Amino acid sequence: MLAAPAAGLGVVDVVSQGGRDSISEGRCYAPCHVGRQPCRRCAGLACGARKPARERPFLYGFLYWRGLRASRAIRAAAWALVAAGVAAPVVRRRAKLPRAAVLGASVLAVPALTVATPRTRVRDLALLGLNMWGYLAAYEMPNDDPEALARRVRIDYPIAIDRVLGLGVPPTVRLQTDFSDPAHINRFEKLLVFCHWVWFAVPHGSVVYVLWRAPERFPAAAARMYAVFDLGAVFYWAIPTAPPWYAARHGRLQDARMRAVRRMMIEYGEQFWGDRWTDLYDVLGGNPLAAMPSLHFATSLMGAHLLGEVGPVAGAAGWTYALLLGLALVYLGEHYAADLLAGALLAETVRTQSRRALPGVRALIGRLEALQRRAAVA
Repeated sequence: MLAAPAAGLGVVDVVSQGGRDSISEGRCYAPCHVGRQPCRRCAGLACGARKPARERPFLYGFLYWRGLRASRAIRAAAWALVAAGVAAPVVRRRAKLPRAAVLGASVLAVPALTVATPRTRVRDLALLGLNMWGYLAAYEMPNDDPEALARRVRIDYPIAIDRVLGLGVPPTVRLQTDFSDPAHINRFEKLLVFCHWVWFAVPHGSVVYVLWRAPERFPAAAARMYAVFDLGAVFYWAIPTAPPWYAARHGRLQDARMRAVRRMMIEYGEQFWGDRWTDLYDVLGGNPLAAMPSLHFATSLMGAHLLGEVGPVAGAAGWTYALLLGLALVYLGEHYAADLLAGALLAETVRTQSRRALPGVRALIGRLEALQRRAAVA
């Protein structure tokens, strides 16, 4: 009488003959030869006499586990890219990572996070943080070798443009000569310094405000704001340009009526922050030769546009701040007027041309969302 396959043995048909089990000449049920004639290994073993399977390492079992589906592989790969994007800027100097590797990891981390987890407000904020983390790495990396950067820096061309704009005298020189007192910093100049310091929160605050008040506008708003940041970083790599205070320090920006352009933010920072100023400035001043275009002004203009799309009151606040910041940047010696014009051109180009990029962006988002849905399958 033909019996069922022996449970757990994976061997050939077992028949009962004379009270003992033996191997028949039927089909083999071993995993290696299902449905075929018994292989030499299987045919030579009586029921219950198979050698125990050799223990496999844990990693082997994990990789070949049937529960490891494509969705798990997609999520694992996405989180690995996110982790690489976070870690690469931190370890780039110690590990001597190539610049291309750091930039590539930072760029891939943003779409990877959209695949790794479904959209929530927390994920939206995390995407902003990831993008700025990569931007900061791109902004600082040219200054990893200060001497090489100093050899490449352009100093004179923005001075020539500003002399034209200022009718013979650069606006920074004219403003500091006519309105500042080298002996102290007045209240209005302190206001301008604080306006400059506040900038570090303004672009991101503008995007977060859009997320809060008009969430449906958030994706487009964030894309435009951080496109300004990322494109500006390209110029910092291609044409490193010195600000007015740097040119004055090297004797390239002086006027007969005054000794040199002052950097009032540093002067007042030392007074206001005291001993903490040096450490604070080291954190915020990662690349001193990144003046053209002015991303301070460009992102503030973009923020004013984004706030204006949400409501008139928010828009008025955004435009007031952007104009005051523009004055502060030139007056304090942080940027040339030419830098501000280039920043305005960058912001307006991104704003007006973003519609042309919309079909490609939507296609990319659609593919990322499809991957995210596939990765979300249990």
